[in-house]
Amino acid sequence: MLSAAPAVAAPALGPSSGLYPAADPDPFYAPPVDLASKKPGEVVRTRPMPPLLTFPGVDIWMAAFRSTNSEGKPILATTTVMLPPNRSPNGPLLSYQHIINGLGTECAVSRELYTSDPNLIIREAPALNVVLQRGWTVALPDHLGPTSAYGAAKLGGQITLDGIRAVQHVARFGLAESPVALAGYSGGGMATAWAAALAPAYAPELNIVGAAEGGVPTNLLKMGDALGLHPHPAFGLAAAAAIGLGREYPDRLPILSLLNDRGLAMARQMSNGCTNDILAAGAGHSVAEVTKSTSFMSDPGYRRVASENSLEDYPGVPKTPIFEWHSPTDVLIPVDSINTTMRRYCAAGVKVQAELVPSPDHLTTAVLGVPSALNYLDARFRGVPAPSNC
Repeated sequence: MLSAAPAVAAPALGPSSGLYPAADPDPFYAPPVDLASKKPGEVVRTRPMPPLLTFPGVDIWMAAFRSTNSEGKPILATTTVMLPPNRSPNGPLLSYQHIINGLGTECAVSRELYTSDPNLIIREAPALNVVLQRGWTVALPDHLGPTSAYGAAKLGGQITLDGIRAVQHVARFGLAESPVALAGYSGGGMATAWAAALAPAYAPELNIVGAAEGGVPTNLLKMGDALGLHPHPAFGLAAAAAIGLGREYPDRLPILSLLNDRGLAMARQMSNGCTNDILAAGAGHSVAEVTKSTSFMSDPGYRRVASENSLEDYPGVPKTPIFEWHSPTDVLIPVDSINTTMRRYCAAGVKVQAELVPSPDHLTTAVLGVPSALNYLDARFRGVPAPSNC
């Protein structure tokens, strides 16, 4: 049941804080006073949600649960659960990490499901309906966390794993013994890939049978270095990632103190924005325009934070089989870092099935790779031995 917990105010701005989004007025998202006493994945509250015409016949619920941020502190996180009418007890559970390019709480998938956002309908709904028709339950975690920490990839992995724990703890869902699969692309692929890599240490009890991760930015440092100091049409995404990391690591990455007046104005313009707002605010701008000095790109503190959220630098390896897809000519992500990471997994004995998708751009690759990804996960749910082209 929904409790009457008070809404949480955004932290005060200052030179050692990130630029936080406006407080969410919905008390469902507010942490209880005893959150720290709860275990990761422990359910705090649940509530039924209105049905959606986009997903006919599907029961929709939300669960709020205890998770952990990148610095080991307790946070309240949320996930949306889609229960198809033809599901079986302890049937397949897919944790699907939505593409969220945003800094505002309204950008979370639990919010966007109940808006008229055409990107969600065009990009995500067809694939979700395919698996729902197969009887799979789908969990959609708000993997950027309560402060919409865009770019904090490790956080996304932890929230994803705790979200699965929470869903399996809710008796009415009937998923306590379900096999679990992970899927996601781009930013959702980061959360997926990190969840797979973290699971052996963070959530070893979960029965994860496979993970499908596409277009994964596996090295934030290389992405930032490639962007350089020149104007770029997608600069807004890089700026948003810097703001998001500043929110997640306020003491280690005091992003506001690095920005000049123009940068502060851009950050405030973006602070509650979703994809289109962020792209519009940053289009054609550059690091040199918005910072007091470009030297921060070589600052050890910044580089450590970026490295800690770069899968290529994380030494752990998944235990679950991996399906990975990307375009060999993707200009938004460092493809060499994906290949290096997959080779390391292969060397460690992970069964990796990698697929190159001939596509001219990043988002088209997502659509083209989904059928293979879903067929791969379907085979894992059916117990078929995982293939590998290592």
